[in-house]
Amino acid sequence: MPRRTATMLASTLLLIGLLCAGVLIKVPYAEMSPGPTVNTLGEHDGEPVLNIKDRKTYETSGHLNMTTVRVTGADYRMNLAEAVSGWLQHDSAVVPHSTLYPEDKSAKEVDEENAEEFSASQESAKVSALRELKIKVPSYVIVGSVVKGGASQGKLHAGDVIRAVDGKKVTAPKDVASVITKRKPGDEVRFTIVPAAKAEAAEKAGKKLSSRDETRITVGTKKAEDDGRAIVGIQPAIGHAFPFDIDIKLADVGGPSAGLMFSLGIVDKLTREDLTGGSFVAGTGTIDDKGKVGAIGGIQMKTVAARAKGAKFFLTPEDNCPSAAKDRPAGLTLVKTGTIGDAMDALTKIRKDDTAALPKCKAS
Repeated sequence: MPRRTATMLASTLLLIGLLCAGVLIKVPYAEMSPGPTVNTLGEHDGEPVLNIKDRKTYETSGHLNMTTVRVTGADYRMNLAEAVSGWLQHDSAVVPHSTLYPEDKSAKEVDEENAEEFSASQESAKVSALRELKIKVPSYVIVGSVVKGGASQGKLHAGDVIRAVDGKKVTAPKDVASVITKRKPGDEVRFTIVPAAKAEAAEKAGKKLSSRDETRITVGTKKAEDDGRAIVGIQPAIGHAFPFDIDIKLADVGGPSAGLMFSLGIVDKLTREDLTGGSFVAGTGTIDDKGKVGAIGGIQMKTVAARAKGAKFFLTPEDNCPSAAKDRPAGLTLVKTGTIGDAMDALTKIRKDDTAALPKCKAS
């Protein structure tokens, strides 16, 4: 066999071997890529994303799109060829599998956490939106969750409003812990609560909770495994009494990063003036009850998804600005956003076509 033919044959066989290896060798990585983007002012799967009842709402135009990141499933194992391909693409990111799915948590637990974060972000979006509009939203301490097998199981329930602990008025979640940690394991603690069902009924009826709604429940304490302190097995949290119903419907989405855009969508529907002026605005960012916008993951994938959908402006958490600006899609203006107030100011500038005054993201 001629040397040239032998060399070509060997090279071909080597290439085939490498290709087979690339397909067969599994690597501990996962891929993040641009996901769906949904207009919070519009509909999704035939239903309004935001549905506000018992309050006057106004017509809106334009877009206030929330953005998402698509990730490979927990049970999916990438092969070497897929990982290399992902690394070479600018609109995707290949990350260690444990980054998305920690080894100490099951896929179900990760999904449950994402769902809880999404639910909490909706709550904060409603609060921040109404407070931006100067609408009062009373808050109170609730039982956020009950530890399975803990001392409170069967006695306290998620959603119960905690009015006092051992007779001491409770105004913040830390107040609950400060009383309980002064007890010794085995001691009893008296909770003054309004059961979740009764609190929900009062909220729907627009009534304030009174002492007549209260129930006293005694819970024994157990010894914490880590430091031996007294615990009752609950996680206190903050609940809110909304003056009217705001329903957010968006299936198959998890995590807290849509908070800002949900909040702006609510404000737009409750405001006579059209916030966007018909412009296509997208964005991302967590939001807390006070309207502070927080950083999120996968910013490059979200900007790519937004621009591909038609967005011209992207409300970007200020902490994400440097990385977002490094790979900004052409034609997309990245607007630095630290609070809901910043976002409202930016929308005013966009609406008035004063885009030169927008606070734009810059690469570090």
